[in-house]
Amino acid sequence: MAAIGRFQKGEDIFYAKVVDGKLYKLKGDVFGSPSFVKRPIKPTRGIRTLVPVEPSKVIAVGLNYADHARESNLKPPEQPLFWLKAPTSLIPDGAKIDLPFPSHRNDFEAELAIVIGRRMRNVAAKAASRYIFGYTAAQDISDRDIQRSESQWARAKSFDTFTPLGPYIETKIDPQDLTIQLFQNGQLRQTRTPAR
Repeated sequence: MAAIGRFQKGEDIFYAKVVDGKLYKLKGDVFGSPSFVKRPIKPTRGIRTLVPVEPSKVIAVGLNYADHARESNLKPPEQPLFWLKAPTSLIPDGAKIDLPFPSHRNDFEAELAIVIGRRMRNVAAKAASRYIFGYTAAQDISDRDIQRSESQWARAKSFDTFTPLGPYIETKIDPQDLTIQLFQNGQLRQTRTPAR
């Protein structure tokens, strides 16, 4: 496998492998032992790209980029800083972000999302990679006025449309060797390159 997407045509919602712009529909469970039809879907007109996964929860980790901690004048935490984002905040790549409070300071952050492929609990760090299905691009949108006024970050980061995700899950990449970029209205706004 390589790139896996989630799509909709009419009432039909389905996963497909994406190869050179062609879609090969999934047979079976995407997180089980997936296989794909041998012929691409035709015609592709009317097919919409959805968020690549529908998670039960979105777990976010804060200040895990050293350069972001520096630019925020904060020391990286000794223990990971976690919070939950509402699944209702997810939108597909390229969809419009709605700001509930446009007069507030609203920020965006380019992120790498890890898609967990099967249930895990109390897993040793060295075994964690066995549970990773793949990776996808994400944005973490934040209403900084609300974030600064509350001790919990979930509300400030969970408004509808505050987590653009996708377009696809990449199953064969090295996360240590990625450049993470964020584009706003076609203009490059953020770049994070691998630490070497």
